[in-house]
Amino acid sequence: MQLKRKRHFLNPDPIPLLSVTPLPPFSRCTVPRLKRSVVGCLPVLYWLPRYSIWDYGMPDLISGISVGIMHLPQGMAYALLASLPPVFGLYTSLYPALVYFFFGTSRHISIGTFAVLSIMVGSVTERLAPDRNFLVMLNGTNLTEVNITARDSYRVQVAAATTVLGGLIQVVLGLVKFGFVGTYLSEPLVRAYTTAAAAHAVVAVIAQLFGLSTTRFSGPLSLVYTLVEVCSKLPQTHLPTLAVSGVSMVFLIAAKEINSAISARLPVPIPVELITIVAATVISSYTHLNGNYTISVVGEIPSGLAAPRLPDASLFKEVMGDAFALAIVGYAISISLGKTFALKHGYKVDSNQELVALGLSNAVGGFFQCYAVCSSMSRSLIQESTGGKTQMAGMASAVIVLVTVLKLGPLFQELPKAVLAAIVFVNLKGMFKQYYDIITLWRSSKVDLVVWLVTWVSTLLFNLDMGLGASITFAVLTVIFRTQLPKYSVLGHVPGTELYLDMETHREVREVPGITIFHSSATVYFANADLYLEALKGKSGLDISKMIIYKRRQEAKQRRRDKRAERRARREAKRQKHALRAAEQKTGVFSVEEAAGQWKEPGGGDGDREESLGDDQRGWCGRENGTVFVMPTTPRTPDDQCSWEYLKGSKDPDCATLGAVSELQDGDTTTLGSSSEDTLSRELDKVSLGSLGKWTWDIHSIILDLSTANFIDTVAIKTMRNIFHDFGEIDVTVYMAGCQMSVVEQLELGGFFSESITKGRLFATVHDAVLHCLGHQGTSMPIISGHLYLHNFYQMYTYDFKNIYIYMYSYCLQVSSG
Repeated sequence: MQLKRKRHFLNPDPIPLLSVTPLPPFSRCTVPRLKRSVVGCLPVLYWLPRYSIWDYGMPDLISGISVGIMHLPQGMAYALLASLPPVFGLYTSLYPALVYFFFGTSRHISIGTFAVLSIMVGSVTERLAPDRNFLVMLNGTNLTEVNITARDSYRVQVAAATTVLGGLIQVVLGLVKFGFVGTYLSEPLVRAYTTAAAAHAVVAVIAQLFGLSTTRFSGPLSLVYTLVEVCSKLPQTHLPTLAVSGVSMVFLIAAKEINSAISARLPVPIPVELITIVAATVISSYTHLNGNYTISVVGEIPSGLAAPRLPDASLFKEVMGDAFALAIVGYAISISLGKTFALKHGYKVDSNQELVALGLSNAVGGFFQCYAVCSSMSRSLIQESTGGKTQMAGMASAVIVLVTVLKLGPLFQELPKAVLAAIVFVNLKGMFKQYYDIITLWRSSKVDLVVWLVTWVSTLLFNLDMGLGASITFAVLTVIFRTQLPKYSVLGHVPGTELYLDMETHREVREVPGITIFHSSATVYFANADLYLEALKGKSGLDISKMIIYKRRQEAKQRRRDKRAERRARREAKRQKHALRAAEQKTGVFSVEEAAGQWKEPGGGDGDREESLGDDQRGWCGRENGTVFVMPTTPRTPDDQCSWEYLKGSKDPDCATLGAVSELQDGDTTTLGSSSEDTLSRELDKVSLGSLGKWTWDIHSIILDLSTANFIDTVAIKTMRNIFHDFGEIDVTVYMAGCQMSVVEQLELGGFFSESITKGRLFATVHDAVLHCLGHQGTSMPIISGHLYLHNFYQMYTYDFKNIYIYMYSYCLQVSSG
């Protein structure tokens, strides 16, 4: 009792349990799902615990050292393209690589400076921080000079702000699973864009090669303006600088060719670029090239790492377009290179995670005064060819750069800038080889060739940011044009198979008698719906518009003839009323007008007679339509009721609607006293286009092959409905074949199906539709089912009755005219 009381005290008013709907499996938070989510965000947690030092340690170390040695000269050289001091190129080679180590999914790409992105950043820094904004007056003179310190400081802020904003854009796009955006940058577009960017890079460093002081222009035609200025200042070429550039280029080209020739025999490639900058630095230091020959050198390189700084948010508005272009181009280059290595080595690269990793590398790097990064083709190839297995090689290369920044940076202060310009120029040789794409694309695809040329020209003339937008727009338009102008064809049957192929390109196919199978190479939507209809009319050989217009004109003429025949019948009935009374007693075939005349009161004019008619008689006179001959089927009853079978005609054989007689069915008999106006007017007023005699065709069915359609919009649905209706008016049945389930659902939502257009018109394959058409017509099917046989026999039976009626009608016309 105490236990019960205690329990009652703890819960005096029990609350009934509420029914809770369990969460779906995909929304439950389980430990395996949480683990997969964390590993998906930090891929390093997946491969680092499984990392084998014995298997991967030494290859990654050798590969990392080789790539790190390349980072040093390329980082400083590409900083010139970005119009930044060389030390910021070293920073850019350090921080982003460390971030990508934790978040990247590719094992072989090398993140850091790249010529294309460097020249894009340079265009931004030159536009927002030109030299003319930092001119200062010299003491005691009217001369001005550029405040290089202030200019470089502001350019670093511009580059950092652009990089952070571009990184944030990449992160957001990756989080919303927008990694497929890279697919809109086709390979011809990317290769043409990088080729044009290489031309921008050459023009940017050509002044350094010749020792000229030029102004870098920005905006449309900036390349042309810069090239014109360089050419105009060629007489002012600094010969010592030109000599250093020439010697460096000859040495680099010769060493790289030798390196390529003997690379198979070497465990690691020879660091040609590092040897070049070391040798140039040593020579410049001992010969005092800067002091004796006024050759421009790198200058002060601060040792140590710079403290992180927040970017200037006020610049975001001015660099928004450039940041988006950097985000898209950098991602396209990185994901294409990453997928190439992943396919070669048998692992998967997550496009969305790559977008996030690249965005974090840029965003975090921007806080440390880095500019935009992506994967470098040359360094990635070295990392893969030297045996790199994981991103541990990227960590090793970052350590090499870190040591250089901390301890070895000041040693490169006497390095001539002409040597860095020569390194950039020689490294662009691979991009210049992409001009061979023109020959390849000319042989393979003219459309891709046009995309390549338009991208190249637009990037050269409109600068890198606007050129990218124009290139993507044109590439998308080519896709739209190709879907708007697809190839339309009529399919034929391959004997002995269930295949249906284009009759114009395959000689072995045979046309299916009476059936037109229409195929389009693209989906049907608003841009090509009208063209689809016109192509269907052309391929089927039926000019629907003219045929329908002719049919309606003939129907109008027939209605006018019927009215004239009706008026003649009434006048004839008035003149022969006495003869009609005598004919009423006979059995046989007579006209309804004769029988109707006896119900009219004698005397008076036409108007008096019509006024004297009762309601029933008025209703009957209103239903008179031509000369309608009837045959009695039952004896006359005392109340003057009798059943009749009817046939509509006219005294003029040319005006008779012989083809409009309906088939004899249960509803084809009526009584004169009834009001079956539907049977008399609707059935008999129908005019078959085939009976008009203007056109003859042997097509009874059209099959629309929609296997290529993956969607259908409201405009296309309306077009399909018009196709079914228009061809139905000329007695041609239309079917659909190969529709995907999504297309069928869209047809249902669009209200396509109705009582006249049912789902019975849909078939899974073209072959099923063909079999249905042949079985429905009873032409080429070896076995016809019982009900289909009876249906065909019934059609022949009713057709014979029509012939009987026609003969009887002609005989009655002859009798009445005699």
